[in-house]
Amino acid sequence: QVQLVESGGGSVQAGGSLRLSCAASTYAYNYMGWFRQAPGKEREGVAAISTGGGRIDYTDSVKGRFTISHHHAEHTVYLQMNNLKSEDTAMYYCAASPYGGAELHTNYYTYWGQGSQVTVSS
Repeated sequence: QVQLVESGGGSVQAGGSLRLSCAASTYAYNYMGWFRQAPGKEREGVAAISTGGGRIDYTDSVKGRFTISHHHAEHTVYLQMNNLKSEDTAMYYCAASPYGGAELHTNYYTYWGQGSQVTVSS
């Protein structure tokens, strides 16, 4: 069983930064990613990284602002979020997938963190 524990959420003003972290209990997976869900909206993939670090994907709206990274030895994935915008406000979830090619495909992920609220004020 994979367990994911998230931290780093909070409230910031537009233009500010936050860093989310997600500690995994094992490295027996191919992808880790960050997803977000705002009230009344579908859950969307934000960023994903293969555990070997050779493949990274971002949704278009965060390119150039967010950076995902993976520290293999620590079983930890991070999401550095810079120049935050009000539309980034959502519950953010860390996830892990046993499948190669999971990328930003939500239904490929089988393990989920508890969620971290990110609120960006205008």
